[in-house]
Amino acid sequence: MRNAIFLIQTSDRKGLLAEITTFFYSHGFNILQCRQYTDVRENKYFMRISIELNDGMTRRQLEDDFKVLAERFELNYSLYYHDSPQNMAIMVSRTSHCLYDLLMHAEEGNLDCRIPLIISNHPDLEPVADRFRVPFFCCSTQGRRREEQEAEVLSLLKRHHIDLVVMARYMQILSDHFIAEYPQRIINIHHAFLPAFQGGNPYERAWERGVKMIGATAHYATAELDEGPIIEQDVERITHENDPADLREIGKDIERRVLTRAVRAHLEHRVITTGRRTIVFTR
Repeated sequence: MRNAIFLIQTSDRKGLLAEITTFFYSHGFNILQCRQYTDVRENKYFMRISIELNDGMTRRQLEDDFKVLAERFELNYSLYYHDSPQNMAIMVSRTSHCLYDLLMHAEEGNLDCRIPLIISNHPDLEPVADRFRVPFFCCSTQGRRREEQEAEVLSLLKRHHIDLVVMARYMQILSDHFIAEYPQRIINIHHAFLPAFQGGNPYERAWERGVKMIGATAHYATAELDEGPIIEQDVERITHENDPADLREIGKDIERRVLTRAVRAHLEHRVITTGRRTIVFTR
């Protein structure tokens, strides 16, 4: 089906839903889905609306006409067409659980994307890429300045026309320059203990502290380390019988689920960023 998705945010006021839906009705578009949310604390209105394109109007005309409506009601919006899947790059280091989950779901059609390449700072996971027939590039950080290594990675991303970058346990800190090249288009995954237990061996230290719950967080990468808008989270309860090895395995399982759900939400254009938060619409 040829369709388009509008993500809209603006100050809340009466009549917005009627004005926006009337616009599409009057132009002969069939509304496939409409989700809306009003943040009463900040007086903001958010909408995700999916329409079926028709042959009676060109895309340029749709865009021009909607721009007039947007200016009238001061709508901040983005528009996406579903003609072809987005190009997604996966960045990894040595851990494979999130990589496997993303590749499996993409292969089975549960993620609407192409994966033109996998990038790593180590060669360890090339056999996984080969198994799924995805080109693998090792951009080592050993003996190189970060600027040089990141320039190589950025060159690969641009050469493959990447729309979304997923850090599937890529254990390197990206520079502000790198992140600025893909604003709100880099998704990272980490354990949900943060800001507690930062650094190495978080599960060992969490066990020592006697935590009763562990989880994972997927968020957009920003210049503030691990402070980007959160897209998805999940947790599981644990007991005193779980040792640090158990915690790591449970954590890995949560991480892969959370990351894949976050990536799916982004690919399906269900995420609106507002300040440091996100509005994530249901499917």
